[in-house]
Amino acid sequence: MALYLCVDCGGSKTSAVICSASGEIVGRALGGPSNFAYLGPTAFIGAVKTAVSNALKTCVDPASVDPVPLPPSHPLFAAAWFGVSGIDSPADVAIVTPMVCELLNIEPSKLSVGNDTHLLAAPLQMHPDIQHAVATIAGTGSISVSFRAGEGGKLQELGRVGGWGWILGDEGGGFHVGREALRQLLLESDKASIEDPPVPSDQPEQRTLKSRVLQRFGISSLLEILALIHLPDPSPSSAPLSGVASLPQYQMVAREKRLSQLSPLVFEAAFEDQDPLALNVLRTCSGVLADQIIVLLAAEGQYSKNAVTASESVLCFGGSLVGIEKYRRMVLESLARKGHVFRYVEFVDDAAAVGAVGLAATAAAANAKAE
Repeated sequence: MALYLCVDCGGSKTSAVICSASGEIVGRALGGPSNFAYLGPTAFIGAVKTAVSNALKTCVDPASVDPVPLPPSHPLFAAAWFGVSGIDSPADVAIVTPMVCELLNIEPSKLSVGNDTHLLAAPLQMHPDIQHAVATIAGTGSISVSFRAGEGGKLQELGRVGGWGWILGDEGGGFHVGREALRQLLLESDKASIEDPPVPSDQPEQRTLKSRVLQRFGISSLLEILALIHLPDPSPSSAPLSGVASLPQYQMVAREKRLSQLSPLVFEAAFEDQDPLALNVLRTCSGVLADQIIVLLAAEGQYSKNAVTASESVLCFGGSLVGIEKYRRMVLESLARKGHVFRYVEFVDDAAAVGAVGLAATAAAANAKAE
């Protein structure tokens, strides 16, 4: 049985999906983070191996209870497609390709490796009346890439913006939301230091972003958070402190995750509590994400060599943050205010599945044409 593999490698998880030649999904599994730039080659290939090995359990005959050992003794996949966050240059592709070929025992000609945004542009094939797509990921990080439909269903990358990682960018993603939330909370605290104290009230205190953050870190004053946010990253080799049963969650993760993991609190405070500050944080972050998308766009009626026109394109969203409809709507409203309304908008919630099925469909079309 011909098998087609697609692996979506993100900053929070790895998703591996395997389908048959008919497009039926026959195996899938999730693994840990696999951003190539963050992890480096060894940890990256380890995360991929875990996800693919587990996805293969139902694809071998007989089905396996344990992960299938890799590399296999003989080629298992007719084709494979890897969309990898942190793959940003031909040099990165040149490093990853032979590693994956060895892991899967697959020929380079049957393997495609690119940035994970490429998987998101698959909906372009569903709209024959347009030739352009913009794929925007906003999960832990963020990136936007524009494409033109090419020969044989292949995508031609036109331009990109973002994907620079948490130190330099990730605007509109989870890290940015967490960072912006703390910045606005701290600014509010600073302003309060020169104002008259609020009049005490008998009314119960409402749930707010501030109260959620204070509870998360176990503190009573926002300024206490500065020391906690800037604590060094945990060392895997460091022994636990004597007499300490367990460390707080924020001390067990890297500094950037102390911020990115705050984003769910911001969304809860904004959409459940209707906290004005939390709503403003999301408007700020969604607006910056829209501004990044606009870098790839031409104004209506104008021409630019590699810029695309929104009214003649599909905007393909992917990632946990833009998976939230209200946040996605904020991005679209910000785009519309600046004169950019896409003809189609799609949210791809399972990029690996879309990619695997697309691989099988492309192979079937090629076989039919050859016959």
